[in-house]
Amino acid sequence: MSPAITLRGVEDRPLFVTIPGDFRVSFEFFPPKTEKMEQQLWDAVVELAPLDPSFVSVTYGAGGSTRERTHATVARIANETRLPPAAHLTCVAASKDEIAEVADRYWEAGVRHVVALRGDPPPETGGKFVPHPDGYASAAELVAGLKARHPFEISVAAYPEVHPEALSAQADLDNLKRKLDAGADRAITQFFYSTDAYFRFIDKVLAAGITAPILPGIMPVTNFAAIRRMSGNTEIPGWMVNLFDGLDALPGPRAHIAAAVAADLCRRLYQGGVRDFHFYTLNRADQTYAICHLLGLRPKDHAA
Repeated sequence: MSPAITLRGVEDRPLFVTIPGDFRVSFEFFPPKTEKMEQQLWDAVVELAPLDPSFVSVTYGAGGSTRERTHATVARIANETRLPPAAHLTCVAASKDEIAEVADRYWEAGVRHVVALRGDPPPETGGKFVPHPDGYASAAELVAGLKARHPFEISVAAYPEVHPEALSAQADLDNLKRKLDAGADRAITQFFYSTDAYFRFIDKVLAAGITAPILPGIMPVTNFAAIRRMSGNTEIPGWMVNLFDGLDALPGPRAHIAAAVAADLCRRLYQGGVRDFHFYTLNRADQTYAICHLLGLRPKDHAA
């Protein structure tokens, strides 16, 4: 006969307790390459719009390879939704005059927010950034040039676990400060999975006298092998490796687990004082929507 079960001492607390509603979200998309991908992107925009993001950004390919598609996507968001769009703009393979022309087109289209990046070097340079002879040599220079052209709201990139090309953690922090001193309003971090890494970085940021918001970039796991390839010097905790073990060929269960992991990451960041979360959606709404729902975010009618 089985022994009697007692619940004494068992905490009646669900795994996910929604956090208070005093936080904001923003979403990142990438420009589509085909008509099918364009429809997938737009379906994601429509599904996530009711969550009332503070802004939605659209990425930019290396060497300006997606320049026109980025502009078309951002313009459509500006024209057909109430969402505040943010356009990515990079220094790669473009002169200052070419960047000014792109910036002017965005301004004329009603876009007031730019994510200013140095940008990833194109493959033909061997992975090394080479400034255009008549272009900007750094993201800080790009920020200053954009601010001189129009009063854009500007976001820049930050790296809690140090940019792979940085000479040192201090040099990387100094570069972030130059971008903010040049006129950037906030920074958005590369994705990470260690809250300790983020908070250690914030401690260094504050010690350097930086007071601008540093939004954590949240990357839900859609393919764990791909995340490991992209992570570079990003720490992937051992418990996370074990959790996703055996799920490579099971996209359904992997997506559910990934949403729970990302929501828990956000919950822990919230407990540490974070009130803004930037989600890398990969143009897929379901997972990002699920994470936001787990956190207690609900649709707002006026945001549709």
